[in-house]
Amino acid sequence: MAESSTEPIGSLYVHVPFCAQKCSYCAFFSEPSSGDLVNRYVKALIREMELVAGDLRPRTVFFGGGTPSLLNLSQWEKILRAMDRLGLLGAPEWTVECNPATVSLDKAKLLRAHGVNRISMGVQSLNEELLDRLGRVHTRQMAFKSFDILRQAGFENLNLDLMFAIPGQSLETWRDTLVEAIAMGSEHLSSYEVIYEEDTALYGQLKAGEFDVDEDLACAMYDELVECASTAGLRQYEVANFARPVSDGAQGRALLNRIDAPAYACAHNINYWRGGAFYGLGPSATSYVRGRRSKNWANTQLYCEQLERGRRAVESTEELPPLARAGETAAFGLRMVAGWPFDRFRQVTGYDLRLGWADEMSQLAKQGWGKMNSENFQLTSTGLRFADAAAQLFLRSSETK
Repeated sequence: MAESSTEPIGSLYVHVPFCAQKCSYCAFFSEPSSGDLVNRYVKALIREMELVAGDLRPRTVFFGGGTPSLLNLSQWEKILRAMDRLGLLGAPEWTVECNPATVSLDKAKLLRAHGVNRISMGVQSLNEELLDRLGRVHTRQMAFKSFDILRQAGFENLNLDLMFAIPGQSLETWRDTLVEAIAMGSEHLSSYEVIYEEDTALYGQLKAGEFDVDEDLACAMYDELVECASTAGLRQYEVANFARPVSDGAQGRALLNRIDAPAYACAHNINYWRGGAFYGLGPSATSYVRGRRSKNWANTQLYCEQLERGRRAVESTEELPPLARAGETAAFGLRMVAGWPFDRFRQVTGYDLRLGWADEMSQLAKQGWGKMNSENFQLTSTGLRFADAAAQLFLRSSETK
């Protein structure tokens, strides 16, 4: 249901912009870490938390990046103490992204002791040559070792992040990585096709003719992903996300009200896909609060300067018209395997999907990308493979169609 004008916001995202080095595919805002700037960032982040804490009652928290696990023990302790003071601890789901090269037992135990209960580890590949191609700083052995360390620290909800259609990756190599990753026994698996975005090293290599994109191979790899994950008992609930269903170890997961996803699905991301509100803190982070979207400056120095002056480092804000906002919500929600229940879409947006988007749903159904019944509309397995293209049909630029 759409958030009320007075109810505190239930989701918090924190962007940690520092990395050991820039990966060749990465278009997110990140930069090399340096001790002075990281310490300054931590102080600024705490100030930003203080400015929004009164409007936050987190049910989900997600620290992403960048590389949040790059922060040292002292820096994490400062952030965690501040969150405790501001009443921001205790979320039923609290995720921190980690790089296998920056996981230590002391750090993992510190996070777990303060309520972090989900780790998303950016493995990307278990092939040494492909890790080098991607510019990753970890080795395959680091991935296995870090996974064991996280288990030792008490984490019972782990996600492995993989990539496919990497230049030079064969279907056999991808299959080998899937088999090894799934054998590790994580509760969640995320896997994304390489996207060639401008201002990345891979994009430059593509434009220079160093390799070609093979769409047929990418489709075969996606099919292999779905097959391997489902055979291993991981249920697909979104285009690129798979999770284990309810088990003895899934205590308390029902608190997150995941009626259309398995127990270990990421509740924080589901909130995005279902059009929910959230605060985003840190350089470049986006917030969506009561229909208004705002974006922080993608500049750590400027971010710190603004907060040192006692104000949030917001670069821009926009408030979409209700129909445009509903179209965006429809588009994001179709990434989920369950699609959109018509009643729920109306609760969230105030619009009836069957009236405002009848032609688009009919078009997708005719081409085999969508299916509809009396209760909901969802993409087929083929439609999910091309979810981004399908989603474009549902966007609305203004109040008139």
